[in-house]
Amino acid sequence: MQSHSEHKISQIIGLDGKPMTVEDLPPVDTKRWVIRRKAEVVAAVRGGLISLDDACNRYKLSVEEFLSWQKAIEKHGLPGLRTTRLQQYRPPPPPELSN
Repeated sequence: MQSHSEHKISQIIGLDGKPMTVEDLPPVDTKRWVIRRKAEVVAAVRGGLISLDDACNRYKLSVEEFLSWQKAIEKHGLPGLRTTRLQQYRPPPPPELSN
């Protein structure tokens, strides 16, 4: 009978096409989330280098914030991760209804 031990991935192919390991991820105390750093974390989770829970705990992110990064990449590519000029990539929120 085969054991079902969990296989841990030690490296993935990074954004630049080179191998990326956990040591290549942004520092845990990252405060300034530039496009490249966000994309590296998303790639690491997608590739199985770290889990979603690990990423959220490591970087003090909410699951919703991480998923918004992932969705932005899927929908708009790396430019979707910009925090400036969001209106070019994301539709404005719907107006609130007044009572």
